[in-house]
Amino acid sequence: MTEPDDLLHATATDLRLATFRLARRLRRERAVDSISDAQFAVLACLRGNGRLPVGELAQRERVSAPTMSNIVDALAESGHVVRVPSDEDRRRVYIEITDTGTEIVAATVQKRDAALADALAEFDFTDDELRTLREAASLMRKVAER
Repeated sequence: MTEPDDLLHATATDLRLATFRLARRLRRERAVDSISDAQFAVLACLRGNGRLPVGELAQRERVSAPTMSNIVDALAESGHVVRVPSDEDRRRVYIEITDTGTEIVAATVQKRDAALADALAEFDFTDDELRTLREAASLMRKVAER
C-alpha cells in the first residue's frame, strides 16, 4: 500500500472503532427501556420525515419489508405509531408517529445529547478542540449520508 492508502485505511479503522464505541454508549441512554434500537430508529425516521409507507421505511432503515412490518406492528400496539390509509389509493397505508412516539424521540435525543455533553465536559476541551470535533462530526455526517 502507498502512504495515502495507509492513512486512509488507518483513518477508517480509527473512525469505525470510535463510532461503534460511542454509538454503543449512547444507545444505553433511552427515555423508555421497552423500545428496541430498531423501533427507536423507525420513530426517529418518522419524526424527521413525516408519514411514510412501510416499504419506504424498510428501505430507509435497510431492513426487509416483513421485518419492518413486525417493527411497525409492535410500535402500533404500544401506541407509538398509527396506520393512516392514503386518500388517493385505499390499498396504500402510511405509518405516522403519534404524540407519544414523538415525545419518546425528543426525550431520548435530549438524554443522549446531555450524556454526550457530560462526557465531553469531563475532558475540559478547549474551544478549538470543540470546534475540531464539530468539524469532524460534519465530515462524518457526509460519509454517513452518502
